[in-house]
Amino acid sequence: MSRLMKRAAVLSFFQRLAAANPNPVTELEYATPYQLLIAVVLSAQATDKSVNLATRRLFAAAPTPEAMLSLGEEHVAELIKTIGLFRNKARNTIGLSRLLLERHGGEVPHDRAALEALPGVGRKTANVVLNTAFGDAVMAVDTHIFRLSNRTGLAPGKDVVAVEEALMRRVPRAYLKDAHHWLILHGRYVCTARKPACGACCVRDLCEYRDKTD
Repeated sequence: MSRLMKRAAVLSFFQRLAAANPNPVTELEYATPYQLLIAVVLSAQATDKSVNLATRRLFAAAPTPEAMLSLGEEHVAELIKTIGLFRNKARNTIGLSRLLLERHGGEVPHDRAALEALPGVGRKTANVVLNTAFGDAVMAVDTHIFRLSNRTGLAPGKDVVAVEEALMRRVPRAYLKDAHHWLILHGRYVCTARKPACGACCVRDLCEYRDKTD
């Protein structure tokens, strides 16, 4: 684990990420909070690119919870079979669509506990929806953000909850709403797992990682 990044460096870190990408957005394609929720559930252990290919077919056939239920689990599975764990994800898609209709009038609730009560929705998925659909200043920690937070010294932690809590404390408030997107994109394309592109990194000098690449 790297040394803890200094507070002044943390501010500069986000200032630079914001300057490079002033309006960061998710790479998942969606038109409504419901479609975002489904896309995030499908994205577990899958790339955003593969999910987008599947949801273009899925949402064309079933853009709403009602339409999804009418489609049925087998048809959903057929439309998303190109992504991993598709049968389980089809079951969750139908299950959460049914509960949205039964409990929330078909709307995605703006409430963490209500979201986490839906099939296939854990803390990370709930945080993505709260942040992206509703603009809440929360932090969804995926593998990219976990790696980057520990590697750079931005917000080290032994598990995703510890990293989430550290990020909520350390990210300057002005940058907190968009921090999830900046960090996931930086982790996905620059601070990559096997060989980080340190030579192309705009925050290289702020990072506490000892084994930087050229």
